[in-house]
Amino acid sequence: MAIPDAQTIMLPLLKFLEDGQERSARETTEHIITAFGMSDVERSALLPSGQQRVIDNRTSWAKVHLKRAGLLERPRRSYWRITPLGIEALKGSPEKINCAFLKQYPSYLEFIRPHGNNSVAEEPGKDIDGSGKTPQEWMEESYQRIQVDLAQEIMVAVKQCSPGFFERLVVRLLLKMGYGGSLADAGKAVGKSGDGGIDGIIKEDKLGLDVVYLQAKRWENNVGSSEVRNFVGSLVGHKANKGVIITTSGFTKDALDFVKTIDRKVVLIDGETMAQLMIEHDVGVSTSINYAVKRIDTDFFEDE
Repeated sequence: MAIPDAQTIMLPLLKFLEDGQERSARETTEHIITAFGMSDVERSALLPSGQQRVIDNRTSWAKVHLKRAGLLERPRRSYWRITPLGIEALKGSPEKINCAFLKQYPSYLEFIRPHGNNSVAEEPGKDIDGSGKTPQEWMEESYQRIQVDLAQEIMVAVKQCSPGFFERLVVRLLLKMGYGGSLADAGKAVGKSGDGGIDGIIKEDKLGLDVVYLQAKRWENNVGSSEVRNFVGSLVGHKANKGVIITTSGFTKDALDFVKTIDRKVVLIDGETMAQLMIEHDVGVSTSINYAVKRIDTDFFEDE
């Protein structure tokens, strides 16, 4: 069974509150999870941002639309209760309650009525592919698609740059990630060690209490275990315990398995991960536009 959409949730949610008792937001969501027999995977599924469960988001949207129609009310923070209008709606034994059903109520029509050039509300579940996603889900998934496209653009650009530029890029990225030292200090080490297995050295912290050895591979083919073994051998030769290999491609399974068996800490960063880190730490990218998504501050409206 898939995660129910916000419109499908409306009727069982209203029936759950039919006894007139106040129910917490958590209770209402848990009832929906049980009513639809959702699996552990489905109940744990998160929005693309990872900040909220999908079922919490869809249940919240269902409650907002029911409240705007006057069928639910919120007597106190995070608690919900059916209204006399909601009880009256259930007396008609409706087969379903959805946005079309709610349009019989003037307050709901006002809620969804376009104002100027903007529509103040979008019906959850009314979308082009019938997936039942809420506007927030669509927004987050669109954002993720933009991030994926950007990452692909970054990788194309990185693969076109020179090996020397790529080595400097790796150092700059690690500095932006919070490793110590300066770009000038780290830059002196890039390509200077005379060791084919080491492309750079960077301080682990600003005090230089430890160092991290780097290898940058601007490759098309995946990096195998033999290359990783050679890098680890270079670490041993330098009496170093920590290293990072960053590649524009990926790593073979043997390479990934090998680093789990050694006593030195070696981190493998593939091209996809590197691109995501560049986006996260603003390396080689700039902000095009910001959208501030705001929600009501319920504490502000609480009576003292």
